[in-house]
Amino acid sequence: MYRIAWIAAGFIITAAFALADLTGAFVADLDHPAIEYPTRPATDPIAQLNRSIQEGKIELKFDGPSGYLRSALQALHIPVESQMLVFSKSSFQAPRINPGNPRSLFFNDSVAVGWVRGGDILEIAAEDPRQGVIFYLLDNQPPAKPKVEEPQFKRSDECLQCHESYSTLGVPGMLMRSVYPGPDGTPMFAAGTFATDHRSPIEERWGGWYVTGDSGSIRHLGNAAYADPQNPRPVTARPIRNPHSVQGRFDATGFLTPYSDIVALLTFEHQVRMVNLLTRVGWEIRYALHEEQHGTVGHDYTLRRLRETTGEIVDYLLFADEAPLAGVVKGSSGFAETFAAAGPFDRQGRSLRQFDLKTRLMRYPCSYMIYSPAFDALPAESNHAISRRLSEILSGEDREAKYARLSRTDRQAVLEILRDTKSDLFAN
Repeated sequence: MYRIAWIAAGFIITAAFALADLTGAFVADLDHPAIEYPTRPATDPIAQLNRSIQEGKIELKFDGPSGYLRSALQALHIPVESQMLVFSKSSFQAPRINPGNPRSLFFNDSVAVGWVRGGDILEIAAEDPRQGVIFYLLDNQPPAKPKVEEPQFKRSDECLQCHESYSTLGVPGMLMRSVYPGPDGTPMFAAGTFATDHRSPIEERWGGWYVTGDSGSIRHLGNAAYADPQNPRPVTARPIRNPHSVQGRFDATGFLTPYSDIVALLTFEHQVRMVNLLTRVGWEIRYALHEEQHGTVGHDYTLRRLRETTGEIVDYLLFADEAPLAGVVKGSSGFAETFAAAGPFDRQGRSLRQFDLKTRLMRYPCSYMIYSPAFDALPAESNHAISRRLSEILSGEDREAKYARLSRTDRQAVLEILRDTKSDLFAN
């Protein structure tokens, strides 16, 4: 039997069903009738791509050292400019990963793809609208001659060993971690480790990652290896803080680009928790509705869960607790331009995908993930509650101190953009 578990205060809750607030403990079976993570037919982008491959509509092409990587990115509409490079030893390909051979990660709104030079697989995490993140592997070795069959992405629930934890909000999800890596990339856990998102202080971010582009005077943990876990200091006296690319840091033969763009890193950090929140809220409300229907919990419990989960997800959508940027940030790969061009745009040419990068991540403080299939797939009760809460805040009706950073201009702009580009949001 599959099980999901929330880990809190250093211990694991093991009761069959325990219910608490979003930052507390929640335990349920992955195969609970309201969830059915291992058995419900997947509709995520990889499941759809597999069907297209089987039907002969798409053919993946093997190309050089990166194998199927470029072809897979094209089929999934993932921009090469999104590449991020992590050199701390992570994933089950850790033995191959080090500062001279980092792991490449690429992403769009729904899928992340990992590639390690010299590895024989691609690792994929895809967001299913109802099920959350589903993990796949693709054999990345040259096809036999003659080719017997087209390559297929194979589901791998082994990834849940790391990707279902307190750091992923207790559901199968994304994870972005900052560590103090030793000279060979091995994390020095005794020195500390951080699961990061847009609320995290910049000073805690990107340990074990290459960071290219201009971060100005902003200090972070990237681009450096460390020595003493009791007093972590960079191995190099003056680590490069604002490199345009990774050229000269290691032999990048076989990599699709020489960038690990700071804007891509900032964007993915925001997206990681947003994906996990959407999954968690969907699961918890479906679970509550199911248990209420079967008499296990009362209607008051469902209403309480709706109220608390709505508050959590709306605050994150509106960047209420975002750590401010202490200076201007500029990427180097072209990711910012590619990302912003995707829209959608309102009648004034504004989009939730446009960046600020001066004092905050986005120009208009509302997450672009509000357009995601996972948001639309939330239970109707959640969608209605979220839309009402957004309306209260954006209209200025709610004047809580934590929303003071949302200026009147910000609120009006976000409201207008949403009305033009997501007209169904305020329909009820």
